[in-house]
Amino acid sequence: MSSSTIAVHRTIPPFRALRRDATLASETVALVPTMGALHAGHISLIHQAAQTNHNIVVSIFVNPAQFAPTEDLDSYPRTFTSDLAKLQNLNVQLESEGALGRVKAVFAPTVEVLYPNGIPLDTKQQKGAFVTVQPLASKLEGGPRPHFFRGVATVVLKLFNIVQPDVACFGQKDVQQCVILKRMVEDLHVPVHLVIGGTIREEDGLAMSSRNVYLGQKRRAAAPGFYKALKQAEAVWLEALKSGRQTVSRSEVLERFYEGMKGLGEKEGVQFVVEYVSIADFKELEELEYVDTRKGGILSAAVRVLPVEEDQSPVRLIDNIILKGPETQW
Repeated sequence: MSSSTIAVHRTIPPFRALRRDATLASETVALVPTMGALHAGHISLIHQAAQTNHNIVVSIFVNPAQFAPTEDLDSYPRTFTSDLAKLQNLNVQLESEGALGRVKAVFAPTVEVLYPNGIPLDTKQQKGAFVTVQPLASKLEGGPRPHFFRGVATVVLKLFNIVQPDVACFGQKDVQQCVILKRMVEDLHVPVHLVIGGTIREEDGLAMSSRNVYLGQKRRAAAPGFYKALKQAEAVWLEALKSGRQTVSRSEVLERFYEGMKGLGEKEGVQFVVEYVSIADFKELEELEYVDTRKGGILSAAVRVLPVEEDQSPVRLIDNIILKGPETQW
């Protein structure tokens, strides 16, 4: 198999064989789960995985279980042909760099393969086995999207059982997802090591996301201000570390964030609605009134960008910054 030839499988048995062959060869398998529409953030995770693992499996599956009936399942970007081309090009790059691993296979299953009993979007109608991680899944993103993390945890555990990877890679942009999957792996004794890659951003700071295409020109121009507001809030933390303070209050960090959000989008005629801003611990996502500068915490937020044209819908943006201290474990 050449470096740019990648097997595409839509059923489970080939991954049993890949795992068996890897074990016999004393090679590792890394999984990078995606919903396709690959961007530089995904490629960065795959590139990272290939530095220390022999066989990289990329899953491409738009998971119905994490969409509500009112959400964008039907319109979610599907770009399989270009996704595969990007992975083939990455393999050529990995070979030229002398990396340990290559993308060996893409798992692009049908809904029927992953959900033999079907998967209606109304959770009350769903049948079969599902994974819930409470109360983590009910916090933050779980408020407006109560179905979401149930769907994520379920499909990820299915992928772990099918591919049986040694390592699985996820992006920090979806920080709550990372916390939940860490808890799932811990509580269910899943023999997979989770690697969290840093958020990859556009040149202007906007976190890369497959849904950014929904923004359009005006909203896209204003969107980087959201991250700038988070950076302004982080500055409070960095100032406290530099001055040797033991704690930082939630109120002073949030005050700086809202200062950064004030007037955002006015130039472009774009309105941002803050859904939440959180400063929480790393394990339970409990809100912190005071953050220990040794341990740190997670600063995260979600905003809704309202339409500016008739054919547009609101777009949600999420982002986060890890407030790191000398004893931070993340």
